[in-house]
Amino acid sequence: MSHNGVALRAVTRSAVFLTAGALAVTALSGCSSEDKGSKPLAEQDIAPAARDRVADGGTLHWAVDAVPETLNTFQADADATTTTVAQAVLPSMYRLDANGRPQINPDYLESAKVVETGPKQVVLYKLNQQAVWSDGREIGAADFAAQWRALSGKDSAYWTARNAGYERIEKIERGANDLEVKVTFARPYADWRSLFSPLYPKDVMGTPDSFNDSARKKLKVTAGPFQVKKVDRKGEEITLTRNPRWWGHPAKLNEIVLRAVPRDERATALAVGSIELAEVGPEALGRISLAARTAATPGGSPVAGPGGRPAHPSGSNLGAADALRSWALAHKDDEEAADEELSASQKKRRALAAYAREQAALKGYEVRRSLEPAYTQLALNGASGPLADERVRRAVARAIDRKALAGVVLKPLGLPAVPVGSHLALSGQDAYADNSGALGGQDAKEARALLADAGWVPGGPVEKEKKKGDKAAGTSGHKAERDSADGDDGTYIVGEDDKSDDKDPRDRRSSGDGPRHLAQDGKQYANKLKQGGAPGAYAPKGTAAPADAATKVLAKNGKALALRFVLPSGPGSGPLRTVAGRISAMLEKVGIRTEISKVSDESYFKDHIASGQYDLALYSWPASAFPATDARPIFAKPVPAADGSLNVEQNYTRVGTDQVDQLFDQAVATLDEGKSRSLIRKADARIWAAAGSIPLYQRPQLTAVKKDVVNAGSFGFQTPVYEDMGFLKKGAKPAAGPTGH
Repeated sequence: MSHNGVALRAVTRSAVFLTAGALAVTALSGCSSEDKGSKPLAEQDIAPAARDRVADGGTLHWAVDAVPETLNTFQADADATTTTVAQAVLPSMYRLDANGRPQINPDYLESAKVVETGPKQVVLYKLNQQAVWSDGREIGAADFAAQWRALSGKDSAYWTARNAGYERIEKIERGANDLEVKVTFARPYADWRSLFSPLYPKDVMGTPDSFNDSARKKLKVTAGPFQVKKVDRKGEEITLTRNPRWWGHPAKLNEIVLRAVPRDERATALAVGSIELAEVGPEALGRISLAARTAATPGGSPVAGPGGRPAHPSGSNLGAADALRSWALAHKDDEEAADEELSASQKKRRALAAYAREQAALKGYEVRRSLEPAYTQLALNGASGPLADERVRRAVARAIDRKALAGVVLKPLGLPAVPVGSHLALSGQDAYADNSGALGGQDAKEARALLADAGWVPGGPVEKEKKKGDKAAGTSGHKAERDSADGDDGTYIVGEDDKSDDKDPRDRRSSGDGPRHLAQDGKQYANKLKQGGAPGAYAPKGTAAPADAATKVLAKNGKALALRFVLPSGPGSGPLRTVAGRISAMLEKVGIRTEISKVSDESYFKDHIASGQYDLALYSWPASAFPATDARPIFAKPVPAADGSLNVEQNYTRVGTDQVDQLFDQAVATLDEGKSRSLIRKADARIWAAAGSIPLYQRPQLTAVKKDVVNAGSFGFQTPVYEDMGFLKKGAKPAAGPTGH
C-alpha cells in the first residue's frame, strides 16, 4: 500500500501487509508524568526547494499500484490512489504537518473554531473568499450540507463506507454571510477537524445516484491546484492537469500522470524513463545505490563496482555474480530456473548487457527514505484455541524482542530501528506515548511462567498429530495451496526439532479448522493493577519457569502448543517472511511451535485475516490524526450479531474489552484536547495489556526519484503540496536535507 503522506483521516482504515509492509509505566495511566511532545523518528525526504528554484512546466510520471475503482474517497473500494487524486484536486479544510498533526489549510479556510459548547457544540468555518469550484461557483454552506446529508447514515440509498463524525451533526447553515458555515452538533465531537476533508461539490453529494456513480470514474467539478483531465483504464493511468481557476500558488507542473506499474517492474520502468517517481522496495534501493556508487568512481563497472570490487550498499552485499543473479531471478519464476539461465554463456552476456544498460540509466535516480505513517503489528487471534487465554497471548508478547525485529527491517535501510510504542499514534503525533510497559518487555523467563500458569507444561503427553488438512491450534481455516517442492505435506513446524537459533524457518503451508468464541470481556482488568501493568501481564508470584521449557514442546490435555502463522506468498513479501521467521525462532525458545502457512496475496486478507482463519499474522494499520474516531472499530470489543455470527468491525484479532470501548467513547466526546489525549493513551495502555495486537515497527518508505525532481519523494506524515512539485531549474540546487542516500 502506498502512502503519499497520510490522509487527514481514514474513511475506512485499510489494513495492509508489508510488501516491499521497556520499562513498566505506572498503573494504566497511558502516559508518563511529563507530557512532552514526541518527534517523528525520521524526517520527510522530498528534496525541498523554494518555488523560485522550480521550473514552470513539465510532466511528472508517478507510479501507483493501480487505477482506482472509484474517485470517491467515501466509498468502500477507494484506495491509496483515490486519496492521492483527492488531495490534488479537492478542498481539504485541514492538512497534516510534518508531525502528523492537523493544521488549517489557508487555501480554503481563514479560520475554524468551536464558538459554542452549550447547550450544543457549534463550529464556525470562515472560508477563503477566493475559494471557488472549477465551474466558477463559490464553495459554501450548500456543499457542506450536501456532504453531511450523504454521510450522516440516515439515508441507506447512499453507498457509503463509513459515516464516523457526520452522524453527530444536527444541522448545517449559512453564517453571517456566504463565507461562513455554521455546523451544530447533536452530540459533542472532539474530532470535528476530521470532517469535510476532502470536500466534494454538492453536484456529487446531492443525490444518492450522483454519490454512488458520478464520482466513480470522473470528477467533473474540482477545486484544487490540479483537475482530472483523463482516466484511462485501458492504458492504466490518470492524468491530472493544472486547474486554470486555482487561486493559490499556481502549480509548477503542467501535468501529473499517475501510472499503474507493478512494484517488481518499477526499477526497469525507471531505467527506461517511463516514470520519474515510484515507491520501491529494498531490491530497487540496492540497484539504484549501486548505480550511484559506480558513477562516483572512474572505471567502475555497473555490475562489479568501482575498482572491480563487489559494490552494493550496506545491507545488500551484492557482488557481480549476485547482481547478475538478481537480474535473472527477476526474470524467472524460481531459483532453479535462474541457475539454468546463468549457465548459458550467450544468455549470460545478454543479461549482463541488459543489466548494465539499466544500471547506467539508474544513475540519474536517487532513493529518498523516510518512515511511512503506518506500523506493522503481530496480530494474535483471540477468538479460540490457545490464544483465547490472555496468559498465552501475553506469553507470546513477552517472548518477542521487538527492537531486534525493527532492526531486521529498518537498519539495512539506514532508518531508525525503534519499536512502535502505541497502537493509536506514531512518534510525532499528539496522542503518541510509549505504553508498552503496560504489558512488559521481552522476558523469556516470564513468558515461560505465564505459559506454565496457563497449564502448558514441557514434555507432557501429546496425542499423535492428525495428517494435513486437520486442525491447527485453535482456528479454522481454508486449506492453503501446497507449495512444497520436495513432496512433503506443505507444512513446516518450528519447534519439532531442538534448534533454538534465529534462523528463518522454511516457508510451508498448513490448514485447519475449529470452533470460535468470544474473546475476554476485559472485566478482570478493573482495579487490579500490579507491577506497573495490567493484571496478568505477569505470572502469579511464585510461578516457576520450568528449566527445560526452551527445549521441549509444551502440551496441555494431550495437545501440543502450536500456532498457525499465516503469511502471504507473493514476491514482495520477503521482508515480512523474514520477520515471521525471527518471531517463530523467538517463540520456539519458550516452547511454542509455529506452523508457517503461506497463502496467496489475493486470499491473505479476505480469506484469512478478515475471516479469522489464523493464529498469528503480520499486517499493518495506517496512522490517523484522529484515533478516537478512526481506531475505535479496530479495537472495539466484538459483539454477537442477530444471526449468531460475531460482529468484529475491523477488530480482526477478536480481542476487545468494555473498558477500551468506554475510553474511546469518552475521548471522542471530550472537547478538552488534553483530556481527550489522556483518555486515548489510557485506551492504548489497556490495548497493550489485552495483548491482541503487538506493534512492531513503523514501515519503511523508500521512493525512487529522478534527481532533478523536487518537493516530492517520501513524504512521511505531511500532506503533499502538489502545486510545489516540479523539476529544478537548470543550475539550481535543492535545499539541504536528508535527500540523497
